[in-house]
Amino acid sequence: MYKIGVVGPIQSVERIIALAREIEQDMEFIPYIYEVATETKYLVETHNQAVDFWLFSGYIPYKLASQTNVSKDKLTHIIFSEAAIYRGFLEQSYQQKKFIENVSIDIIPSPSQMASESLAEIQHNVHHMYLKEFDVAIDPQELFDFHYSLWQAGKIDFAITCYPSVDEELKKRGVASYWVSPTKTEIYHTVQLFTEKIKTSYYKETQIGAVMLEIKDFDSLKERMKQGYRIQYLELRTKENLLQLCEQIDGSLIEEGNGKYTIFSTRGAIEGQIRFLQEKMYQLSIEMETKVTAGIGFAQTVFNAELHAHRGLRQTKENEAIDIVMIQDDGTIIESVGNVEELSYSYRAEDPYILEKLKKGNISIKTYMKIHALVQKMHWKHFTTKDLASQLQMSERNAQRIVADLCNVDLARICGEELQHTRGRPIKMYQLV
Repeated sequence: MYKIGVVGPIQSVERIIALAREIEQDMEFIPYIYEVATETKYLVETHNQAVDFWLFSGYIPYKLASQTNVSKDKLTHIIFSEAAIYRGFLEQSYQQKKFIENVSIDIIPSPSQMASESLAEIQHNVHHMYLKEFDVAIDPQELFDFHYSLWQAGKIDFAITCYPSVDEELKKRGVASYWVSPTKTEIYHTVQLFTEKIKTSYYKETQIGAVMLEIKDFDSLKERMKQGYRIQYLELRTKENLLQLCEQIDGSLIEEGNGKYTIFSTRGAIEGQIRFLQEKMYQLSIEMETKVTAGIGFAQTVFNAELHAHRGLRQTKENEAIDIVMIQDDGTIIESVGNVEELSYSYRAEDPYILEKLKKGNISIKTYMKIHALVQKMHWKHFTTKDLASQLQMSERNAQRIVADLCNVDLARICGEELQHTRGRPIKMYQLV
């Protein structure tokens, strides 16, 4: 049973847990209450080992938790829609028996633009709207002072706040206020999607994983060994290192012969020990005085996992600069796994227009997808063939040929030139179309 920590003010947490337990009985929802949102960091860092995932009552605690070392894959929050703001207007208009003409609103900027769009609509329909955007680290007292000073000056009829403590304090002072909290539908929708994501991650982690390791030029290594027993001692030490790896990932080792080994385990175990795998590969390369490469494959069946691992291992031979290549069940390829040079792309393309262009230009899907992924990763507005050659570990001549082929089928275009400091022709700059 997965344990999910629910973080927020008591009013929100109680509502979320009550609804969550109706939706999902196979997961345990544990409340973590705060008085002030800034307590979120402490709660998450202190209790992270006690839960599997975190669910936050809103964007404010989520943003604070994102500043910790906890993986963002474990975090999600209730997503507010414009309905939460309109509900406040409706309730207050009913209570005051009139339409609200002057309002103050505090809001934290978020990736979603729905709230901003709603505020723009509200501004067109009221006489005065006083808006305060704030950062998660703000002192709630500052928000209270913002609303209360406008109320005392007679500039507002109504205040809308994101903080329950600010709402309570304003009400104590006689201010007509409303705390923006998620609706039942919003909570239900978020919890449903979140629990489905958790179940998906479980099945993903339990996928079959295969790690294929190869000691490069093993035949020539045996020939270099003048003493026959020395190679056997090296093989024993190799097995010892690989058995230590197997122990870490709860896997089983199969010796393929001629310097090749395969380890079978689960996806979750392998992904969690990539750093340990790198260490063992480095140790083996030092002892063997040669390069050690690995292909990792994930799939629903042993056959496909082994097939992906073999394909990944073959790719390390195509590019000498890459030690580990991982191929996932959906066809995603990850090169230089665990390093800063890590690059993720797919060898599949679904756009008929692009497929037709690639076929016409005789360009492989893999090459195009790899370049496309690199451009996105590096945030290049434009690039040169020298940039491509450097990042993809290929000759500049090869990069020039590929880019020329892409330009010929209108998948890339020249967007400018870069003057060289030395004599020579200007360097052409390109963009993917």
